Amino acid sequence: MQFQVPIHIAPLTPPIDYQQKILLIGSCFTEHIGNYLHQVKLNVLQNPHGILFDPIAVCNSLERYINQHEYQLSDLFQLNDAWHSWEFHTRFSHYKADVALAGMNASVSEAHHFLKNADWLIITLGSSFIYKLVHEQFKPVANCHKAPAQTFLKHMSTIEAMTTALDSTLYKLFHFNPKLKVIFTISPVRHIRDGVVDNNRSKARLLETVHHLVQKFNRLYYFPAYELVIDVLRDYRFYDVDMAHPNYQATQFVLSHFTQTCFTPEAQQLMNELQKIQVAYKHKPLNPYSEEHRKFLLTMLQKVQQLQAQYPNLPLADEAAYFATIPHLP
Repeated sequence: MQFQVPIHIAPLTPPIDYQQKILLIGSCFTEHIGNYLHQVKLNVLQNPHGILFDPIAVCNSLERYINQHEYQLSDLFQLNDAWHSWEFHTRFSHYKADVALAGMNASVSEAHHFLKNADWLIITLGSSFIYKLVHEQFKPVANCHKAPAQTFLKHMSTIEAMTTALDSTLYKLFHFNPKLKVIFTISPVRHIRDGVVDNNRSKARLLETVHHLVQKFNRLYYFPAYELVIDVLRDYRFYDVDMAHPNYQATQFVLSHFTQTCFTPEAQQLMNELQKIQVAYKHKPLNPYSEEHRKFLLTMLQKVQQLQAQYPNLPLADEAAYFATIPHLP
């Protein structure tokens, strides 16, 4: 008896390996993927503008990286005792304007240099809805920063508008970095605040936009994160209490398929080894002074040293230092 809809995901060609650089940009589900890739020591940079949901915000940010745009104090505004930018996530906001500005410009500069030599760009789109500033010629914003609702005009982008924006940005990206390849995903996070009907309309427009582009460019790929949660798991057991965000089990299910279909067999094997090391690194011993724990640390140190000898570029200094520290009785 079959309890899941079967799904065939074509392996990525060429697959990703550990020598390559990956920039990730987009919705909060981007960070699930990015955090995992960072944890297993891949060379990644994620969301230099912070979380972005709609294609227009993603395009604007990518073009800022290409041009290494420098923001000015005049680009910031003050709200609720902090300085913000309409183009950045709140994590860049600060009660001092110069500190906020310095963080934003440093992030754009880092993204510019990283993107120039990146092998892969992973774009996760979350919503077709955009918000436009009513009193600034309907300028689209990437983050509302909890400003009053009347500050914005909420608008669902058309497929044509999103396709045109992404198409233009992709041409600029490929000119900026000729070796760059792009993986699109659609976030399985359900934007319930938009209403069930409009959430589905929004996701449908994203899907149509992305598939149109993937068929047009030979360096574009689609990974079905959305379908894995919505159509394969298809159960509220795999959502958090808000019934909008996929839970840990669902996220791991998606990541498992992602690694199996997008990475070389050698990279997958190394990822498994590094996952074990990360689990050991975060392990809290019942008795840190026991002989059993000492043996555990020594065993893990040897594994880390073996991997470092085999892969000198792996950033395992923190793990090696932790496993090399043998606790002594106080």
